[in-house]
Amino acid sequence: MNIWNEKDIVESLRDPLRQRAAFTQLVDHYKEPLYWQIRRMVLAHDDADDVLQNTFIKAWTGLDGFRGDAQLSTWLFRIAYNETLNFLQRRRQALSLDDEGVASVAATLQGDPYFDGDETERQLQEAIALLPDRQRQVFNMKYFDEMKYDDMSRILGTSVGALKASYHHAVKKISDFFASHD
Repeated sequence: MNIWNEKDIVESLRDPLRQRAAFTQLVDHYKEPLYWQIRRMVLAHDDADDVLQNTFIKAWTGLDGFRGDAQLSTWLFRIAYNETLNFLQRRRQALSLDDEGVASVAATLQGDPYFDGDETERQLQEAIALLPDRQRQVFNMKYFDEMKYDDMSRILGTSVGALKASYHHAVKKISDFFASHD
């Protein structure tokens, strides 16, 4: 069992002889939280796995660019966020989140063997899917990950005030969605 020590991992990532082992530890440590951040945005398990793989590929190829100014988690979550947005932009051309898009989200969730939520959870995911990307990401980070606004600010490169406003607007839209579906 390896105990996580970020300072030691960063040092090992800079050492060519220990880099692979350190990167393996990094992947093991962050794969689950990154997966769920991505999954809440893209919904489907297979898509989340693809985006997660791309995230780690980008991290591996970008190791020389990691200066250590930020925590590894901030750096990785930022890469995952950007990869998720790229994926969503490519998908958006094929899927419009109008009534057909919402039905598609519902079908995706119902057809996903990894989704085990009830009807309320399905409706929540539909409501979240209707949010603009930034509001959806902020809502997911605050609601599901219970992330602090300061941490979100570092990851997303946005002020705390803007994040609070995004979260407030997201909650309002989700509340309105549930009110209209009673």
